[in-house]
Amino acid sequence: MEKELADKLIQILQSGKDIPQEYAQIIFPIDHREYELTYKDKAPKEKILSVGEEPQSVPFQVEKEFSSGKIIEDDWKNLLIFGDNFQSLKTIYENMDPLIKDKIKGKVKLIYIDPPFATESDFITKGGEKAYADKVKGSEFIEFLRVRLLLAREILSTDGIICVHLDYRKKHYIKVIMDEVFGENNFKNEIAVNRVKKNIRERKMVKKLNEEFDTILMYSKTEDGLILPPTKIDYKDERWHSFDASGYRTGMDYELFGVVPSSSNHWRWEKDKAIRAIKNYEIWENSFKKDESLNEYWIRTGKKKKFIRKNEGSGKPEYFLPSSTETLCNNLWNDIPAYAFTTKYPTEKSIKMLSRIIEMTTQKGDIVMDFFAGSGTTLISAETMGRRWIGCDIGKLSIYTIQKRLLKLKNGANDFCLVNAGCYNLESVFNLNRQKYYDFVLELFHIDKDVQKINGIQVDGKRRGDWAKVFAYQDFSETTAINESYIQDLHNQIGHKIKDKFYLIAPEVNVDIIGDYYKIDNIKYYLLRIPYQVIADLHKIKFKKLQQPKNIKKINKVEDSIGFYFNDIPEVRSHIEKVNKDIKIVIEKVTSPFVNVSEDDQLVKDILAMVLIDSSSDTNFIMEKVFFADDIKNNEKYVILLHYNDIQSNKIKVVYIDIYGNEFMEVLEG
Repeated sequence: MEKELADKLIQILQSGKDIPQEYAQIIFPIDHREYELTYKDKAPKEKILSVGEEPQSVPFQVEKEFSSGKIIEDDWKNLLIFGDNFQSLKTIYENMDPLIKDKIKGKVKLIYIDPPFATESDFITKGGEKAYADKVKGSEFIEFLRVRLLLAREILSTDGIICVHLDYRKKHYIKVIMDEVFGENNFKNEIAVNRVKKNIRERKMVKKLNEEFDTILMYSKTEDGLILPPTKIDYKDERWHSFDASGYRTGMDYELFGVVPSSSNHWRWEKDKAIRAIKNYEIWENSFKKDESLNEYWIRTGKKKKFIRKNEGSGKPEYFLPSSTETLCNNLWNDIPAYAFTTKYPTEKSIKMLSRIIEMTTQKGDIVMDFFAGSGTTLISAETMGRRWIGCDIGKLSIYTIQKRLLKLKNGANDFCLVNAGCYNLESVFNLNRQKYYDFVLELFHIDKDVQKINGIQVDGKRRGDWAKVFAYQDFSETTAINESYIQDLHNQIGHKIKDKFYLIAPEVNVDIIGDYYKIDNIKYYLLRIPYQVIADLHKIKFKKLQQPKNIKKINKVEDSIGFYFNDIPEVRSHIEKVNKDIKIVIEKVTSPFVNVSEDDQLVKDILAMVLIDSSSDTNFIMEKVFFADDIKNNEKYVILLHYNDIQSNKIKVVYIDIYGNEFMEVLEG
């Protein structure tokens, strides 16, 4: 790099300004491999892992804790995270959030993910009907997954394993990407596991053969990653097998029973072991043969003895294979299904498959992670097998499905927390004590904590090189405190000692200034309100809210979220009607207290996504039924009919979820 350019970049960095895009390749040069996958908008690894680069990390907010009453070692709680998995992974990678600091990064033993398969083709359910259609294709999906794999690698333990479940459409591209991220030498296996079989009987000309298996690509973080081969049921009777094996090996051509292996073969065991095996057989034959079979003798003596005898026909040695009920698995898993249909959640994976993966890669107490948690099979398997776990999903239906499965486990679930990442409960934020509130908002706005006093005024840290102050709203009884007069007084004290930006973080109700900033002389005093209204010139990437599906086809649509926002609890007007013994829930209106616009700046009026029902008497909400908005729309209203056999009590808990993941719960009495 030329000195003039280097000096210019240093000057930009010292000023706290953003690096111009044309310099990105200079600062983050791409070190091309001998061969690699290249495509449009492939970001440099260094940029993805850089702290402060957007999309940024987001703080974790505990929404609810579920306690088992069991004694917990080292204060660990399993985590169920609602939010974008990229931002959540980045929070874990940066390792600063007090909820997870030094608890997860570099300690996850297994990551299993089942990402959306990036196709417009339909997933086929057990009954053969179409379930959903993904809409992201090509390089977008590949980069969507790659950036998450880069962060996942940093979170794994040194001997950690990652398994990525894919179908036939994109696995060849993802294999190349995983070679780049984890290293070709750390590739373990491509595992084939049974898909749902289509009931095709008619033989006719078709465009392609039926796909019978999915693929699991398994990698380790380093060469330290080891796996314990799983077993499968395989009944075989006791038998004898030729003792010679193909290929010449030095020292393995000794004489047994007066013969040696052919020049192109060798004996299977070293000489001392073979001699002991001959003696073991002679002991059984001379002392125990009349009373028990060789297989029974092998079992009684601890299942460790080896046996060799002379084949009376060929005169060559042969060794004994006892009867068995199981055998070691290879990478063809055609004995178990990949999918299950217990939750009605599309693409639900089977307990048998996840239990096998967890058993072969982890031990009790290890941490298992799934950041496309879906129906939660990974977490349920980990829980029942004594592993710790972390799950993340962007869908509310996923979160409630997992919560139900955990709470209904026969022996109960260990302690776990429901955590928000990027979508926050405003009331909970203001209920934090002073220090936790300070820490939360500093992390939220990515302000490096550095408490100092400038001319007697306390400042709390820096955002990209410019000072920031958290307004101590707790000390003010009046509603409005930050106005033009407040900022003028602040400017008079510190204006001559700061740069051209200063950030004030305060509750929206405490701010009486129109606009994103108030300018005095050449200094802009930016107002970071809570709840935050996005200030466009402070962000490189436009904020994007979570999107919840209105129908089952969009459950597994490839989605992401950028930035953060606060809950806007929807306003609901509904009532119950009795139809004979059945109950009809009529939802007359679901509105947001705020104006919502789509990504293309269109007004969003129809905000209901789904309705969840629980008629049990359990104190926790345990979802029994889900109704998608598109399925219950009836002119301008929504109508749900509950059959009396499906109602457990006269009090029905109803959760209304809007398209942004905001929710409102009420109890209706029938």
